[in-house]
This record gives sequence, C-alpha cells and structure tokens, in this order.
Amino acid sequence: MSTTSTVSTATVKSGGQTSASAAAKRKVRKRIALVWAGRIGLAAIVLGGWQAFTTWGIVDKFFFGQPSGIAKRLVQYFQHGTETGSFYANIWTTIQEALVGFGIGTIAGVIFGVALGQSRFLAEVLGPYIKVVNAIPRIVLGSIFIVAFGIGTLPKILLAAVLVFFIVFFNAFQGVREVDRNILANAKVLGASQMQIIRHVTVPSALTWIIASLHSAFGFAIVGALVGEVLGAQSGLGLVIKTAQDQFDPNGVFATMLVIAVIVLGAEWLIGKLEHRLLSWRPPAQSEANSL
Repeated sequence: MSTTSTVSTATVKSGGQTSASAAAKRKVRKRIALVWAGRIGLAAIVLGGWQAFTTWGIVDKFFFGQPSGIAKRLVQYFQHGTETGSFYANIWTTIQEALVGFGIGTIAGVIFGVALGQSRFLAEVLGPYIKVVNAIPRIVLGSIFIVAFGIGTLPKILLAAVLVFFIVFFNAFQGVREVDRNILANAKVLGASQMQIIRHVTVPSALTWIIASLHSAFGFAIVGALVGEVLGAQSGLGLVIKTAQDQFDPNGVFATMLVIAVIVLGAEWLIGKLEHRLLSWRPPAQSEANSL
C-alpha cells in the first residue's frame, strides 16, 4: 500500500513539474513574440511616417530621402555597383579593415590592461601617456595616419585599432583591479606561479569586463574604418557615403548606413554567442532569471 502511494505521489509531482515547465516555456515564447511585435511595429511606424511625411511635403525628401528611395538605391548598389566600384567589394573592404583593427586593438588592450592592472608601477608610469593619447580627437589621428601611410587600408586599420584599444584596455584594467584579493592570496599560498595566476585567476575573473567591452568595441572599429575612408580612400563604405554626400544623395547615404547597421548587428550577435560560450559558468543575472 505504501509503495503504491509513493509511486502515485512521485507521478503527481512529475506531472506537476512537467506542466510547470511547459507553462514557463509558453511564457517565454509569448514574451519573445511580444518583443518582436513591438520591434516590427515601431519600425513600421517610423518608416511609414517617414514615407508619408516626405510624400506629403511636410519633410523635404531632397534633404532626408525616402524609405522607398533608399530601397531602390540599395537594389541599384547591389545590382549595378557604385561610382567607386562593386558594392560588395566596398563592403568587404570596410569589414576587413574593421576586423583587423578590432583584432589588433582587442589583443593590445587585453595585454596592456592586464599588465598595468597587475603592476602599480607600470600603471603610474604609463597612465598619463595613455590618457594623453586617449584625449587626442580621433579625426586628428586619422589625418596623421593618412599623411604618414597614404590612403590604403593601413591607416583605417590603425584608426580602428586605436578606438578599440582604449575601450578594451580600460575594461581589462578595471577587471583586473576587481579580482578578489583573497583568491589571489590563496593561489600564491598554493604555490602558483605568476603566469599561472594570470592564466587561471586574473584573466578568467576579468573576462566578464573584457567581453562586455567587445559589444561596443566592434562598433567603434567600424567607425574608425569609416572615418579613415571618409578622410581618404580608394574603396570602402565610407567612400560610398562621401560620394553620395558630395552628390546630395541622401538615399545613398541612408542606404549605406543601413548596410553598416546590419554588419554591426551581425557582429553583435556573434559576440553575444561568444560571450555565452566563454561565460557559460557564470550564473544568470537577476534580470535574466526574472525574464524566464
């Protein structure tokens, strides 16, 4: 009798857990659907209002373009190219410059951030110089790089790397400073070498800060590449924007900006996947837990 009762109780509990799990999944799916409905609705309102106001003459389409004109310009760019060459080639040029600059800036930012975060002496010696360089307007650096290295891809890569470097550096530096001192002391007591402490304690602890900086860093890499291309280039999306601007073609400017936005959103999605993979050990934040 007791065995039968135990089995029945376990079955009821299992059924209750299954129904609760199904309800939670339905809640998540409903929330996702509402979010996407809100996003699509907002886009429809903005684009519809933009099209309507320019059609009615409330807003001058000569200066602000039209969504329909932007769509036509995109089709033209992809099918027939631009005055600066194939649109695909221009896109690839900007992506290459941004990716290489992003990689260089990220690696240098992590190395310097970890080194200065661990060494008070290095931080005090190099700190003022880093602040001085960070205070220089980026457009001035872009002009210096173009004068020094010409209008090829190198100046754009360097400018993108500089923009990324400071974002990653300051986050890595602060992340190292936030490492629990008790954990460091325990690692030293257990006989860990300096390199082992950096590899197994310091960098993993600062990884949350570093990954968080990458979300905005790639956007700045794109900005660096575009600014360099606007200042002087043979190809790239920045050159396409500059050419459209010189021709008073707002549709061309907005069409290129839309492509840039898609590139940045794609990179953001990939970085989010990387963050989820590298920080899978981290418990979910309170906001994430509440959304489930």
